[in-house]
Formats: sequence, C-alpha cells, structure tokens
Amino acid sequence: MAKEYKRYLVTSALPYANGPVHIGHLAGVYVPSDIYVRYLRLRGKDVVWVCGSDEHGVPITIKARREGVTPQDVVDKYNAIIKKSFEGLGISFDIYSRTTSPTHRVTASEFFRTLYDKGEFVQQTSQQYYDPEAKTFLADRYITGTCPKCGSEGAYGDQCEKCGSTLNATDLINPKSTISGAAPELRDTTHWFLPLDKHEAMLREWILEGHKEWKSNVYGQCKSWLDGGLQPRAVSRDLDWGIPVPVEGAEGKVLYVWFDAPIGYISATKDLTPDWEKYWKSEDTKMVHFIGKDNIVFHCIVFPAMLKAHGDYILPENVPANEFLNLEGDKISTSKNWAVWLNEYLEDMPGKEDVLRYVLCANAPETKDNDFTWKDYQARNNNELVAVLGNFVNRAMVLTAKYFEGKVPAAGELTDFDREILAELPKLRTAVEENIENYRFREALKEAMNIARLGNKYLADTEPWKVIKTDEARVATILNVALQITANLAVVIEPFMPFTATKLLRMLGVESLSWEQAGSSDILAAGHTLGKAELLFEKIEDSVIEAQVAKLQAAKAANEAAAKPVEPQKAEISFDDFEKLDIRIGTVVEAEKVAKTKKLLKLLVDTGIDRRTIVSGIAEHFSPEELVGRQVMVLVNLAPRELKGIESRGMILMAEDATGKLVMVPPTEPVRNGSQVG
Repeated sequence: MAKEYKRYLVTSALPYANGPVHIGHLAGVYVPSDIYVRYLRLRGKDVVWVCGSDEHGVPITIKARREGVTPQDVVDKYNAIIKKSFEGLGISFDIYSRTTSPTHRVTASEFFRTLYDKGEFVQQTSQQYYDPEAKTFLADRYITGTCPKCGSEGAYGDQCEKCGSTLNATDLINPKSTISGAAPELRDTTHWFLPLDKHEAMLREWILEGHKEWKSNVYGQCKSWLDGGLQPRAVSRDLDWGIPVPVEGAEGKVLYVWFDAPIGYISATKDLTPDWEKYWKSEDTKMVHFIGKDNIVFHCIVFPAMLKAHGDYILPENVPANEFLNLEGDKISTSKNWAVWLNEYLEDMPGKEDVLRYVLCANAPETKDNDFTWKDYQARNNNELVAVLGNFVNRAMVLTAKYFEGKVPAAGELTDFDREILAELPKLRTAVEENIENYRFREALKEAMNIARLGNKYLADTEPWKVIKTDEARVATILNVALQITANLAVVIEPFMPFTATKLLRMLGVESLSWEQAGSSDILAAGHTLGKAELLFEKIEDSVIEAQVAKLQAAKAANEAAAKPVEPQKAEISFDDFEKLDIRIGTVVEAEKVAKTKKLLKLLVDTGIDRRTIVSGIAEHFSPEELVGRQVMVLVNLAPRELKGIESRGMILMAEDATGKLVMVPPTEPVRNGSQVG
C-alpha cells in the first residue's frame, strides 16, 4: 500500500541563465511539473514548488566575455527574461529564486563546510591547463584545439561539437586558450572531491531495490552508472565566478556548479518559508524532482549522495525525467538558434498560452524522444481544442442561453442513456488522477479530453436542437447533463490549461471548483445563472504557421552563415597593384530589372566622372525603387563586360551579412560623386 504523505516538496531543474527557455525545456520539465503541482493544489494538499535560475559556471563567463559585460549582467538579464516567460505561460512556482542570492550563497557555503568538517571530501592534486599570459587555470570550455577523433578544428576541452565525442582537455591536439590565444601549460592544482564510491552501496540499495517503480529511463541510467562503479567527483574548480570555497587555502577556487546548483532548491525553500526544514527533513514529506534526462545522474546519484553525507535531509521519492523534444526533425540547439523560445512565442502568439501547454503535454517525450512541428501544433489546435473541447462547451452554453435564458435548467427524469453518460464522469476523473499520480501526463490529458468527447457524443446523440420543437422538458434534462459535463471539464482541465479553466469558470458563473467535485453530476444547481458564452479557442490559419516555419528557417540560415569560416586571405599584391584599382563614390540615378533574369539589375550611376550603365547581380536583395538616390562604392576601371546584351562598365562593391544578405557599404555621410576610396 502506498505511503500517505502530509506534504509535498516539488523541485524543477534550475534553468541555466545564459539564454531564454525553449519548448524543449518546457516539455521536458516545466509543463509536467506545473500539471502535477496544480493537481495537488486542487486536491487541497500541502505542497511547495521551488525553482530558480542556475547562475554560476563557465558558460556564463564565456557569454559575458563574448558580449563585453560582467557575468552578473548576463544572469540579471536572463533571470528576468526567464521569470517573466514562465509567468506568461502560467508556470505557477511558489518561488522562483536564483543561485546568486545572498541566501543561496550562505546555504551552499554552509553545506560545503558541514561536509568538509565531517571529513566527507577527499583532496586530490591533478594537472590542469593554465594560461601563462592570462595567469589563470582554464576550464574545459576555455580550451580549443584539434579533435583527436575526427580531426576537426575548434573542438572544446570537454566535447567536439563536430563529431559529438566527449573529450578531456588533454586529449586535444595543439590546444590553445580562448582567452589569450596562448598555448596552455599543464600545472598542478588541488581540489576537493566527493567520493561517490563511498555511497555506492547505499545508492544501489535505495535505487535498485527500493525504487523499481521509477521510470525505465531513469532506473536504467542509474543502474548503468552503478554497475560501472562510481568515482570521486570534484566539487571545486579554478574560476573567478561562483561561490568561493569556504576553507583556508582555497583562494581562486569556487564551488563546482553541479554541487552548487541543486542546493539552490534548499535555499529557495528557505527564502519561501521559515518552516523550510519540515519540507526537507521530515519523513512525512514526499520530494519529487522534475528534470530532463541529461540531469538524471545529478539528481539520482550525486545530489542524494550529498544529502546523505550531510546526514539530516530526506531523499527524493521520485525523479520523473523526460526524454528530449526535437524540433521539425532536428535536435533543438541553443547554440545554433534552432529552437522555439518561450519569450518570443508569447509575443508572437498572444492568447495562445494554453495551446502551447496542450501541444507540449499531448506530445510529451515521456518514454522516447518526440518531435514538435508547427503543422502538428496547428492540427492539434484546430482538430482537438477547437473542434472537440471548444465545440462542446460552446454548444452547451449557447443552447442554454437560447432555450433557457442562460440559467441552468432543472433535470427531469433521467433516461438510461443519461445515466450511462453521467456514470462515465467519475471513471474519467479516476483515470486522470491515476495517470497524474504516476507521472503519465500525456495519458492524463487524453482522459481529460475524453470528457469533452463524451459531451460531444451526448449532444450529437440527443440532438436537443431538434427535440426542442416537441419536448422542452427533455431538452432541459439534456442541457442540465451537458452543463454538468462542462463543469467537470472546468475542474479537470485546470492543471493542463489553467487560462482556459479560468475562462470556463467565468462562463459558468462560478468562482472556483475543487477537485473533489469532479465526477459529480450535480455541480451546478438548477436555476444558477451562467455567464456569457465565449469561444475558448480560435482556428489557426496556415499563414500563421508558415510565418513561424519561415522564422525558424531564417534563424537557421543566419546561424549557418555566421558559422561559415571567414574566407582566407588571398595572395599578396603589391602597393602598385592596389593603386591600379580606381574605387569611387557614385549615386544611383536610375534602376530597373533586367528582363528574363532573377538576379540582375540595370543601374545608371553618376560616378562624378560620367554617367554609366552597370549591370549588378543584386536583384534578390534590393528593389530598383530603394536603390535610386543611394550612394554606392563603384570599381570604375574594371574592363567593360556584356551581360544579357547590356554593356556593364564597372562593379558595385558590397559586403555580405551573417544571413547571406548583401549590404551596401556607402560613406557614413553624403560625399561628392567621384570621391576616391583608398
């Protein structure tokens, strides 16, 4: 028999504050955990849900260096974007904290110090690359070189992004520092390690014997790690961004981000409530970690070992990790800008928060990697939300307004069919409950939508719009039943689509409903006045979807263009050769497309020397109208050339931006035509 808990502590993986969150994060972690917590709240449970930004580590410092700002600037920017985005999607954390908070700094330091004083760490000296010019030890991502596996240039000290191989910095051929460009030197450095092997027996018994009910991907990955034998893991590193290691002789060292970040759950709970200890240290609390599969080892092996070493914390009861969500057939990649970013979605698709929540849950990567496509998004909205849920609710509300002045009609004698339909409601509620409590949110949503399907079937079979002509009393019973189904929907869809549930409650003229009312056939009393009917969802047109697909493709093209290596320098020329080039500033006087071509424009350019015709292959980048009157750089002494029967006397000089688009390189201020460049 399952244990009854007095309270729940739910954590969601801390998003890394070096960029916004995308749909992969949402489908893997935040939508499932929001569904779970909203369900517990509806059940009246004592539940605390904590999250926050993970704000330390090397990627933060790299981004800061690249942008010419401080690491604090980076995390402040993205913490604000992430927090606002979550709120916009209705992700209802009890607290959204951050690992740069004063509370976290103290909590993480005290946690380390407790383990240090108990002798739970081992000290080891190893060799690490050092930049002799920048005078600093280098984290793996600050070292690049040739990949020993595939031979590609620019591999990082921890991974080759070309072939995907995991590397050690010392594996790289011809390594160099990304800070100074210098060749790094191997030097001795001392760090503290958590001996995971010391906790292996405990972890094996706790997971492999005690939690066989965990999802197969979680259990299987844990078993693989344990069977391979656990090794000590460093808890400190040489870096100037992070929480300083709180012991003497640790100058220039900070807590490793994997050790620092999960303690963020504890510090967030401390900031939320002075009763934080009952959520972290009482066996009457059920702790659940929601994470993506890339975090399984940290939350199932490393963090539990830390908690056990500390001695007075509970361990998680479950860690329901999801697989990955792909996008339009390709792996989501933040570095390649191949993602649907939540903050941009909320701007592009106002009022469609629940559509995204619905699609991500209905297509959740619970047991295997799944794929998000904009076409599927459109189909689920139009064929399920509009045609099933929205259609049923609208018919029930509109018919009641039409036949009974917007008041819930009293039910007369129920037919066997009425009773059969109403008997399905408690069964569907139970199915939703069982699936949510076993972290099968996709199936839970399907069962919730089955209530709307049940309602549509009921109205289609009873046809109140026909019966009203002969039997108004029967229609009163039919619409009473339909409205009870609608009220059930208002309760059961709230964890999945909270904005829609709020709208539905308003339409029903009800402030709130509890989960315990779901399954009932008398939620709404006869004579209760309903609110005004409104559409729950709107059909999404092809043009909206095409715009989103085009946006993705443009981002991909821009990224590929930016990633293209700069063309190598051409062969040297003498100054005398350069002086032969006569580059002048001219003004485009006339412009027209060259017939039967896509790329060519015929330009008449005032070069200051003369007015001459130049044929230029820029028609895909500029219209004739936008060129007239613009100053351009012209190579005037290029030998004439005939193009499509037109003699071209010169060449317009341009640059290409990161997207591959041609860009004019005119003077910053107007100058006299004929002015020389050089």
